[in-house]
Amino acid sequence: MTGRLKQYPPALQFAAFVGLFLIFIILYVFFLAFVFPLISGYSLTTLQSELSTAEDVLRPVSPKVLGYLKLTQFLYTLVVYLLPPIFFAFLVDNRPGNWLRIDQKPRFLPIILAFLIMTVAIPFVSYTGDWNHTWPFPPELRKMEEQTAALTRILLNMPDISSLLFNLVLIAILPAIAEEFFFRGVVQRLYIKMMPAMPWLGVFIAAICFSAIHMQWMDFIPRLLLGFLLGAIFYLSGNLWLSILGHFLNNGLQVFLVYLYQAKMIKTDPMSDSPTQWYIAAISLALTIGAIWLFDKQTMPGEKEHDHRDDFNDNIESIGK
Repeated sequence: MTGRLKQYPPALQFAAFVGLFLIFIILYVFFLAFVFPLISGYSLTTLQSELSTAEDVLRPVSPKVLGYLKLTQFLYTLVVYLLPPIFFAFLVDNRPGNWLRIDQKPRFLPIILAFLIMTVAIPFVSYTGDWNHTWPFPPELRKMEEQTAALTRILLNMPDISSLLFNLVLIAILPAIAEEFFFRGVVQRLYIKMMPAMPWLGVFIAAICFSAIHMQWMDFIPRLLLGFLLGAIFYLSGNLWLSILGHFLNNGLQVFLVYLYQAKMIKTDPMSDSPTQWYIAAISLALTIGAIWLFDKQTMPGEKEHDHRDDFNDNIESIGK
């Protein structure tokens, strides 16, 4: 079975990936509905009720409930986002690591520049988030977003170093690997294969999918921009590890700053809504464009040629079948 999907056109490969994705969603839902209650003694409804009660009376969530909540989050990321691209890579190529572009160790300078791109973009991304929040959303949706924010605060409760390290794995490391495998390693590559004359459109569409699937519409635009930046890093370098590291920096920095705030080492709550000034956003945008330009110039020609040549050969093979 390994590598058999490679002979089919990119559109059929994409359809196969969507089917695989749906299968793993069904498996996860089955686990939540039938297996999780047997393990934990909680149904998902009971767990959500415990969280809502804790929020309403302003009391801490019990460690047991918090642990099961983190277990469901861990399994969701693993089953829904990480396993489908891994299985798909085995189905589409005899060298799955090469197909996903994880078989080459990234060089030091591109790593630094990828970090620079994600860092200098923060004020501009934040500014677009401020604008996104002004959209005329219905009250019901705003309430759902508030509940999601409250759940995030519960997950980010970190009284000690061990909880910080666990949250770095749960919220930064695992999602960075899983979501980059899924959205950049598979979705973006397949969109580019389907429209080889317009590769940046493929990067943009994959970023839209990345933002939309989170279903947090009040933060749709900033997440779209982050997805586009990560997609640009992958497209320009042909190395998925670089976008994974950029994704980790974005998530991990947020987790670490929340920990510093809770430990009273910094005074500003990183989860509070503090508006970004337009001129700071403008400087951030200019620096981001400059950082992307530097990143493109520092990427070795062989890395990009390797990635684009393989994509071209795959397209030729699929046409010839």
